[in-house]
Amino acid sequence: MSQGSVIGEEIARFDALAASWWDPLGPMQPLHMMNLPRAAWVAERVRRHFGDVATILDVGCGAGLLAEALAREGFAVTGLDAGAEVIAAAQDHAQGQGLNLTYRQGTAEVLAAEGGKFQVVTALEIIEHVADPAAFLGSLRALLAPGALLFLSTINRTPKSYVVAKIGAEYVLRLLPAGTHDWKKFIKPEELGWLCREAGLRLTDTAGLSYSPLARGFAVSRDLSINYIAMAMVE
Repeated sequence: MSQGSVIGEEIARFDALAASWWDPLGPMQPLHMMNLPRAAWVAERVRRHFGDVATILDVGCGAGLLAEALAREGFAVTGLDAGAEVIAAAQDHAQGQGLNLTYRQGTAEVLAAEGGKFQVVTALEIIEHVADPAAFLGSLRALLAPGALLFLSTINRTPKSYVVAKIGAEYVLRLLPAGTHDWKKFIKPEELGWLCREAGLRLTDTAGLSYSPLARGFAVSRDLSINYIAMAMVE
C-alpha cells in the first residue's frame, strides 16, 4: 500500500521502532552514530548561504534526531513524517527543551500541495524507502523557496554496500533490524544527479559518511561507496 511516495509497510516498520528511537544503543544506533557529522555538514552549508537564520523542513524526520540537532544549531525547524508514532515520540523528546522546533504528521506531497515553502529542505536516509524517488524529488522541489537548498543522503548501490550496509549491518553486526533496507533501492550518486536534474535541481556538493569499526562512529569522507550525503540547488 502506498500514498504518493509513502509506502505503508515502511511507515509501519519505523513506527514500530518509535519507543526505542532515542536509545543510542537501540535499533537506530547507526543513525545516532552518523547524526552529528551529517548535521554539522548540513549546518555549515546552510550558514554559508543564509547565515544563522534559516527555516528548515526535515522530511522523513522519524523521532527527530536530525531535526533536534539542527534546532540546537539555532535554526527554525519543522519535522515532517508520515508515521504517527514517530511524530509522537519526537514531540515527547523535544518537550521542555526550548527549541525552535515543531512537528507535523504528513507527507511532502501534501505539504507541497498546500504551498509550503522553506529555505532548506532535508531528506536524509529516506529516498531509498519511498515508492517513486523521482516523484518524491519533485515534491521536495516544490517545497523549496527561491534560492533554497536541498540536502539528501542515501546509500550507494555497490557490491561493497551490499556486504557492509545490508548483510553486515542487518545480519552480522545487528546494527539495524533485518529487512530495514532493500539493496535494489539503493541509489548511485550519478543516478541521484540524474533524478535531481529531472526535478529541476543541480547537485553541487557530495561527501561520504564513512563508518570506522575502531572508532565505532561515522565521519565525513571522500568515500561515496556506501553512505553519502549531497546538496542540491534549484537550476
